[in-house]
Amino acid sequence: MIASIRRHLVSVNDLDAADIEDLLGNAAQLKRDRRPSPPPLSGRVAALIFEKPSLRTRMSFDVAMYELGGHAVYLSPAEVGLGRRESVADVARVVSRYSDIAILRTFAHETMEEFARYSTVPIVNGLSDLEHPCQGLSDLFTLAEAKGRLRNLTLAYVGDGNNVANALVLCAAKTGLRLRIACPEGYEPDPRYLARAREEEADLVIYHDARQAVDGADAIYTDVWTSMGQEAEYERRRHAFHGFQVNAQLLALARPDAIVLHDLPAHRGEEITDDVMDGPQSVVFEQAENRLHMQKAILIALLGRING
Repeated sequence: MIASIRRHLVSVNDLDAADIEDLLGNAAQLKRDRRPSPPPLSGRVAALIFEKPSLRTRMSFDVAMYELGGHAVYLSPAEVGLGRRESVADVARVVSRYSDIAILRTFAHETMEEFARYSTVPIVNGLSDLEHPCQGLSDLFTLAEAKGRLRNLTLAYVGDGNNVANALVLCAAKTGLRLRIACPEGYEPDPRYLARAREEEADLVIYHDARQAVDGADAIYTDVWTSMGQEAEYERRRHAFHGFQVNAQLLALARPDAIVLHDLPAHRGEEITDDVMDGPQSVVFEQAENRLHMQKAILIALLGRING
């Protein structure tokens, strides 16, 4: 049975190693039993407040609430206008009166933190410019499911030091995962995240050569080179990331049984080639499915209990 985690999940830092272990175990249980009976979140309401478009985050949380017996209400940018049409504090106060939990997908991490300060119901970070904890936790679940362990497993992350990379840095620090990050100079993860991980004695190395990071790795992870909101930087980034594509030649440097991850959406032909993404070592779509199961575990940890 899962123990309740802290009031909000704004960052992976809101969890300790025991919390993550509980979430991983319960995500596995919920994957085996997608519709537990009686439904643990019967009558509960989740507000999905999104400033950015989404496929996986929106659908997985919506389906998660439905399969757990609850209901999700989606609120688009036009309907809310966080900080523009209405102050973040006022929206948080109103949403707290209508729902049991709020999942936010925001441009600025500061918006997430301000909303959490004024909310009287739990807040889940469904993505901000700084961190993507739901993705990072789902990635841990995918790795553990495929490899049977996390400690001393070597994950090579090849690409931009973005919000997903920041989450993985914290996840590695709390689980004993060996993390090797390969990116061009100037595109490293946020220094605050690197410093926090090193304070926790994470096994973390930054490379500026993808081949060095991938050599002997158990898993390779990549993400888009240009994220939402960075479209004006596309040409500069495409040039900077030359040599960081996950292709058959790079994959051959990893262990023969290495798996390949991508959090999607993918820019095929840029950060990853079709033959790798659709190949036998890819777990990309299993990884996408696992968002649903991990987010169920998160919702229950904040709102209820798994039956049994």
